Amino acid sequence: MAQNTRTEIPLNMAEEPRAAEQGSEVQKVHFPEPLIILAKRKFFIVKFVVIAVILSVCISFLLPRTYTASSKILPPQQNQSISAGALLSQLGPLASLASKGLDLKSPSDLYIVMLRSRTVADALIDRFHLMDVYGKKLRIDAVQRLQEHAEISAGKEGVISISVEDRDPKRAAEIANGYVEELERLTKTLAVTEAGKRRIFFEREVKMASDDLASAELALKQTQEKTGLILLDSQSRAMIESLSALRARVAAQEVQVQSMRSFATPENPDLVRAEQELFALRGQLARLEGGGGKRSFTDVPIENVPTAGLEYIRKLREVKYREALFELLAKQYEAAKIDEARDAFIVQQLDDAVPPERKSGPHRAAIVLASMLLALLLAVAAAFLREWMGKASEDPHFAAQFQLFKFYLGGQRKP
Repeated sequence: MAQNTRTEIPLNMAEEPRAAEQGSEVQKVHFPEPLIILAKRKFFIVKFVVIAVILSVCISFLLPRTYTASSKILPPQQNQSISAGALLSQLGPLASLASKGLDLKSPSDLYIVMLRSRTVADALIDRFHLMDVYGKKLRIDAVQRLQEHAEISAGKEGVISISVEDRDPKRAAEIANGYVEELERLTKTLAVTEAGKRRIFFEREVKMASDDLASAELALKQTQEKTGLILLDSQSRAMIESLSALRARVAAQEVQVQSMRSFATPENPDLVRAEQELFALRGQLARLEGGGGKRSFTDVPIENVPTAGLEYIRKLREVKYREALFELLAKQYEAAKIDEARDAFIVQQLDDAVPPERKSGPHRAAIVLASMLLALLLAVAAAFLREWMGKASEDPHFAAQFQLFKFYLGGQRKP
């Protein structure tokens, strides 16, 4: 028993040093190598950052001052107190059209699109001679430069803000106000409402009717000179006037139906009613021209007019028809102009742009701070790169590979 005890004691004493050695290995701590590299290259890093800061300060003071002027516009407001149908119904039974405004998702978006248009940019470039100001030879470059210096946005309330940056504070304010003026001018020339679309449509129709009337009058004059007829009997005149008036009503009703189809669905009650009226008027015209049905002194067919005055009657009938059509279209055109003036979007400037008293740029402190941070990152990266290159150059294999890289980089080929 005593021998066994003696042998156990040396074994335990031998295990204790091993455990101590293992504990010392676990507790060993290495100092961060990156900090050693930064401390080794500290002069290079400081010199690089100082030079970058000096250069950024010089550049920031060389940059020209810029000023920003702002103008604000209220959201588009549309007056719909009186409809186009009520106005046109006072001018005749055939001049009733439904007045419906544009279904815009956001009226402010329409203003923003118009403000950013090429039309407004070209007008401002010509007005303020911006091609000379920006030093551009091409108009497209001047447009791009103007769009870069102008910021147009809409807030949550719909108020549109126009900010223009320029080296001249007075010119910056004038350009910002010029945007509003050009927008107001553009809204007067474009059809942004349903009434505006009808106005353009009837304006074209009135011009065509006027030209046709002038041609018909000239043809009648030539016929009078050829036949020598100037007056007709009362029966023929009454027949011609009735037929011409009815044909004019049919033509005006066709124009109305065509106009309504541009914005109304086929199931629209107003459109269906207008098509039914057009069908009835065409039936009356067919009966009057063919002499069918009950006859009165106005229902005499045109073929029964004496042959000697037939050509004159046709020319006179054409003149009467063109006159009646021109009068109906002119009434609808005038009504559309009135309705467009009432329903047009009104540009209301909330704040006029004034020359700014303080500059908006350049921000010299921000430029210097950003340059200093960027220079610091580059200097640290360069320090670690130089350290790695220094250690790698000590490796013979790396040195050989690097020399081979320079050899191929020089464009030479290995023999």
